Amino acid sequence: MGDVAILVPVLEALLKQNPSLKITVLTQPFFTPIFKNLKNVVVFPVEKKGKHKGFLGLFKLYKELKKHHYTAIADVHNVLRSRVLKLFFFGKNFIQIDKGRKEKKELISKKNFKQLKTSHERYADVFRKLGFKIDLTHPTFPEKGILPSKIKDYIEVSQHKKIIGIAPFAAHKSKMYSLKKMKTVVEQLSKEYLILLFGGKNDIESLDNLASNNNVLSVAGKLTFSEELDTISNLDCMLSMDSGNAHLAAMYGVKVITIWGVTHPFAGFAPFNQPRDYAILPDLEKFSKIPTSIYGNKYPDDYLLAADSISPEKIIKKIKSVL
Repeated sequence: MGDVAILVPVLEALLKQNPSLKITVLTQPFFTPIFKNLKNVVVFPVEKKGKHKGFLGLFKLYKELKKHHYTAIADVHNVLRSRVLKLFFFGKNFIQIDKGRKEKKELISKKNFKQLKTSHERYADVFRKLGFKIDLTHPTFPEKGILPSKIKDYIEVSQHKKIIGIAPFAAHKSKMYSLKKMKTVVEQLSKEYLILLFGGKNDIESLDNLASNNNVLSVAGKLTFSEELDTISNLDCMLSMDSGNAHLAAMYGVKVITIWGVTHPFAGFAPFNQPRDYAILPDLEKFSKIPTSIYGNKYPDDYLLAADSISPEKIIKKIKSVL
C-alpha cells in the first residue's frame, strides 16, 4: 500500500505540469480510493487472484488493456507480472523503474552509507524517460476530505483540540515500536490532543487496549478505506512506523513523524515532503548494523526491538514541537 501511495504526489505533479495527460493506473481494486482526488486519472483494477492470475491471466489483461490504445506505459513497480506485460507490449514505449538495487545493497553493507534517491524521484524518473517534464519540489495537495459522521461527531465534542493520528503497526515487527511504550506515548499526548488510532481489522483488540481514555479513539474496523483516507486528510499530524500509513498521510500534505526500527530513511522510503528530522531513529551506536535490510524482513535476533531504544519522551517532544 505504501508503494501505491508514493505514486500519488508524483502523479499530482505530473498532471499539473502536463495538463493534457490522461492516465490509467493499473492496481488492485482495494487501492482505488487512493487516487480519488486526482483529475484525469482512472483506475483499471487488476484481479490478480481472479481472471488475471498467472501467465494466461496476464495475457487476458494485456488484451483488455490493448483496446485502450495507450501511447506509453510507465512501470513503477517492476515485478514479474509487469515484466511479463512488457513482453506482450513489445514495441510500445514501455519504461520500467530503476529500483537502485545495487546502491541499496551497498547501503546495507555500509560500503556506501548515504542518502539514496527517494522512491518518489525514482517514480518521477520513469515519466521523465517517457519524455515528460516533472518537478517534485513545489508540491500541491488535495483538499481535506469530508469527515465520516461517526468521526465528525466524536471530534466536535473535543473542544477543537488538534488531532493526531497514530498507526503503530508495520508489515514486520522489527519496524515497530513496542505497544507498551506506545501506550505511554498515547496516554501523555491524549492529555492535550485528540488521538485517532489506525490499523487493520486484525489490530482491533490491540488498538482498543491503547485507547485508554475519552480522548483516544480507534477507527480500525469502523470505516471504509475511502472514509479512512478522508479522516487521515483531516489530521494535524500522523505518527507512524516506516509503513503505508506514513505515505497515506504524506500524500495529503499532513505532517508525518516516523519511528524507524531496522530500516533507515537513507534507502529512500521516507514519506513525501517531510523534513529529515521528522524521522526518529533508534540508537545507531548500539544498533550499528541498521539498516539490516531495505524492507525490515532481515535482521539479527537482538535487533528485533531496536526501535525501543527511542524513549517515549523523545517522540512526545518531537510531536509537540511539530504541532
